[in-house]
Amino acid sequence: MSKKTIPNLDVAGKRVLIRVDFNVPIKDGVIGDDRRIRAALPTIRSVVERGGRAILLSHLGRPEGAGYEAGFSLKPVAERLSELLGKPVGFPDTDCVSEASAAAVKAMGDGEALLLENLRFHAEEKKGDGAFAAKLAGFGDVYVNDAFGTSHRPDASMVALPKAMQGKPRVSGMLVDKEMRYLSKTLANPARPFVVVLGGAKVSDKIGVIENLMPKSDATLIGGAMAYTFVEALGKRVGDSRVERDKVVVAKKLIDEAARLDHDMHVASDHVCSTQMSATSGDIEVFEDHIKDGFIGLDIGPKTQSEFTKVIRSAKTIVWNGPMGVFEMLPFRVGTKVVAKAIADATDKGATSVVGGGDSAAAIEAFELSDRVTHVSTGGGASLEMLAGKKFESVELLDEA
Repeated sequence: MSKKTIPNLDVAGKRVLIRVDFNVPIKDGVIGDDRRIRAALPTIRSVVERGGRAILLSHLGRPEGAGYEAGFSLKPVAERLSELLGKPVGFPDTDCVSEASAAAVKAMGDGEALLLENLRFHAEEKKGDGAFAAKLAGFGDVYVNDAFGTSHRPDASMVALPKAMQGKPRVSGMLVDKEMRYLSKTLANPARPFVVVLGGAKVSDKIGVIENLMPKSDATLIGGAMAYTFVEALGKRVGDSRVERDKVVVAKKLIDEAARLDHDMHVASDHVCSTQMSATSGDIEVFEDHIKDGFIGLDIGPKTQSEFTKVIRSAKTIVWNGPMGVFEMLPFRVGTKVVAKAIADATDKGATSVVGGGDSAAAIEAFELSDRVTHVSTGGGASLEMLAGKKFESVELLDEA
């Protein structure tokens, strides 16, 4: 079922609790990447421009949960958000449920925005504590989930808080609505051919995705470090490449299942390797089939790049999660760039393309191709769980449209 969204709700004069995902990289008080803040702007603007009072809730990093820690303060986020919104954003105290925070919420006028301090300064947030959620619930008349990157977690602000606000409107923000539309609805009835491109470090992260999407898709392309578990399952030598030994049997079963379904599974068949995981040292060689001892697979090779490009360019729906190699290092970025370019080209020709969060999102941004794909997800773990077909309690609790 579709969920009710914030633009469909009258918010004038109402206190609107918006759970956002402002878990951004901050070093020495400077924000390294503000994409997640920008992604929340449509929902925040929808509230303040219609006379609502936007009370923003977020976590940041992994503090100990025993009170205020300066290194994990959301203060730099409040300052950046003020710049992006073009209006002041209140930041009342070092504790999100203190009397000072409660007083600041009470003093808000219509059309104003306020960001409460890091929820994880309270251990109760990670524990999903109902009493902590009840304190937050007292601040609001409306609950909005616009934190897709955290929607798979059972944290207090994600699950206990909307439960505590039963009887009050509980709706989806515009970002969560967009993520659900692309990651759930588009994939429920994809245009064909439907191609799934998977990479990244760990097979264990992607098993659920392969199992869920293989029967629904036409082709699966496997690169990145996770490919070497599959390469070993195919009986080939992988040198010193990363292999999850306890997942080799699972990889073999997935290969066999693809054959049974007559599914077009492509595992990287040649590899750019080095004796060191370094951009500036080590001997670099390309190996086909078997990788020599002492060498680590760090990118897909030219033959695989060509093969993957051909499959991607014929696709009408593409899901990509995980880079093809160590794209942060110049000698090993070609495979990821070639795949990103092929996805952008297919999208230009009318395909729907969904790029999973995390490293894939970072890669498509690095190659300046994010505006040439249909959707770039803001949630790494959340997008993986949704692609694996899991339901999120935090979303199920929201009001039906």
